[in-house]
Amino acid sequence: MKRRDFLALSGAAGLTLGLPRPSFAASELMIGEARLITLSDGFLTLPGDFVLSAMDPAEAAKISTRFNLDPNSYTPPCNVTLWQDGDRNVLFDVGSGHDFMSSAGTLLEALETQGLSPDDITHVVFTHGHPDHLWGLLDEFDDPLFANAEFLIGQAEYDYWSDPDTVNSIGEARTTFAVGAARRLEVIADQLTFLNDGEEPLPGITALLTPGHTPGHMAFVAGGRALITGDAISNNHVAFAVPGYASPSDQDPELAATTRTALLDQITADNLAIVGFHLPGGGIGTVTRDGDGYTYVEG
Repeated sequence: MKRRDFLALSGAAGLTLGLPRPSFAASELMIGEARLITLSDGFLTLPGDFVLSAMDPAEAAKISTRFNLDPNSYTPPCNVTLWQDGDRNVLFDVGSGHDFMSSAGTLLEALETQGLSPDDITHVVFTHGHPDHLWGLLDEFDDPLFANAEFLIGQAEYDYWSDPDTVNSIGEARTTFAVGAARRLEVIADQLTFLNDGEEPLPGITALLTPGHTPGHMAFVAGGRALITGDAISNNHVAFAVPGYASPSDQDPELAATTRTALLDQITADNLAIVGFHLPGGGIGTVTRDGDGYTYVEG
């Protein structure tokens, strides 16, 4: 018996019948014969000024009022994308897992609503190495949770997180990010396929290098119809209204702003659906131009 199987049995034995279960409503988009669905991994709990702290206070107040943002708490949703095409069950990122934030880490329950277990996942494609996207890779015993999956990540992203100097250069606030990413990627290092800009790692999936949020961040065009953005476009307010804003939530704010603006231009020019990890309403929507900025439209 694998250790994670023992864990599953132990957990099942400890369940109490009749306890309320959270809802894991999903959003879905059919692209040809393929099915794109977003699954909730819960939400993050962050300071209210997490995104807007570098903005002029008067402008930040306008954004907060326009989008009814809570000044004390920022709680963006976490939407993991599942792509089903033929016999493939492809996850884009794996959520937070059990040891990042108590408000996140619900991906396994969300998969259950689709009749899937971790063993059913055939491929895991990482947009980047931040905790809410990567830390769900391992179970409580540090074994790979998705035991039958092939793992794919951008070459530049892997190089960054596996570099021993990253922990010293990333900044004190993100030190745990570097340690956590390096440890997890080391476990699957021999199982990784590395991606570069413009490659098609799976049928109908095209990789795009979208740096700034992290040095090797990648987004993915699915079926020529939808753009899975990861955190290259990470909220439904300032990222659209003022795409050129250099947000402190990005590791390289200026580069991230350039990348974000280019992606929004591409989405509107090519009439793509947008699939965002931290966008509301399940994270699937459309983008419209709005003066010098853009607007996210749910659904």
